[in-house]
Amino acid sequence: MPWRTATMIVAAAAMLFVGFAASYAEAQQRVQRRNLFQMLFGGLTRERRVIDERYEFPQQPRPRRARQNQNPNQGQPRQKAPGRQKARPAIADAAPVPQPVEKAPDAKKVLVVGDFMAGSLGDGLKTAFEMTPGITIETRANGSSGLVREDYFNWPVTLPTYVGEIKPSVIIISLGANDRQQMQIGSAKEKYRSDLWTEEYRKRVHGLAELARKEKLPVLWVGMPPFQSAAMTADMVTFNGIYSEEVEKVGGQFVDIWDGFVDEAGKFVLTGSDINGQQVRLRGADGINLTKAGKRKLAFYVEKDIRRLLGDAAATDKDVPGADGLKDLVVTAPLANEDIVKTQPIGLTDPDLDGAAALLGDAAPNKGTGKSPRDRLVDKGDVAAAPAGRVDDFRLAKPGTIISNPVIRN
Repeated sequence: MPWRTATMIVAAAAMLFVGFAASYAEAQQRVQRRNLFQMLFGGLTRERRVIDERYEFPQQPRPRRARQNQNPNQGQPRQKAPGRQKARPAIADAAPVPQPVEKAPDAKKVLVVGDFMAGSLGDGLKTAFEMTPGITIETRANGSSGLVREDYFNWPVTLPTYVGEIKPSVIIISLGANDRQQMQIGSAKEKYRSDLWTEEYRKRVHGLAELARKEKLPVLWVGMPPFQSAAMTADMVTFNGIYSEEVEKVGGQFVDIWDGFVDEAGKFVLTGSDINGQQVRLRGADGINLTKAGKRKLAFYVEKDIRRLLGDAAATDKDVPGADGLKDLVVTAPLANEDIVKTQPIGLTDPDLDGAAALLGDAAPNKGTGKSPRDRLVDKGDVAAAPAGRVDDFRLAKPGTIISNPVIRN
């Protein structure tokens, strides 16, 4: 009896051990069951090992393998291995930039005076006439000058000195952007844009223009462009009106450049068309100064007047004739004493001038009904027949074509 009890105890312990081992194995590797779709089309998902949360086994870190052929220059920038480099396409040589021509010894000089706008105008004119040997641009500008602060820079005193030194053929004046400030009149300081201020400013503009015309030289007074400030732009409109009136009183010419620096609505623009019609940046970020393209556009308005005034000197080549050499190309009205030879008109009915009274071989013209093919199609459904040989001529038998009898075979 005791040995049976011991046997049962041993068997029960073995069963418990087997059950524990089976549960442990199931916890170690539990395979996910596959559904019908996976059994038909294969396993689309990778089987995952599910570890029972009751059993946690710390993972041992993998031992690192020792690196072989370790780089002795570790930390240094890697260098590309020498190899075949791709052949770069040959770049076409850029077109050579034309160099400015040397000025002629007897070149006529153009004197540009004024503030910073005059300096920009001078730069643009130098570019415009760099290929013209007969014209030289001389710029004498003071960026902060004007007609208000005569204590800082006095143009009525300085201008005759420049004229005597350079001996120009044309004088160009451009100033006014710095004159939006109070003015010293005698011992009193007059407020900007008051009646006394405006009257005195007009006198100073007239005096400077008259001084420039003292030597009977052509004088071009270039107006101010608009600026980014709305108040400054409004003042420039008033100033340009004064310049235009006063310079024309002494026989000078006012050059209006306003339209070149505004849009279609008359508003200030930073970007606009250059002299070639391309959209470029014309003004600086401050909305006051001009870019290189803006300077060239500013000079464009004055360039044509300079060429007109200086005539032959504006030619880019000595072989190009001036106005005198182009007399034969100009059609002028005949003089009063010249005989005018009249030519008899050619009649439409006599093109050969042989006295015939018929045109085109005396063929009678087609008489029309007064209705177009469209009208005949809409009114009566008549379709005009296509002329023979035209692509829409779908007649089976062409004029002059003989159709033979077809051969019928059984």
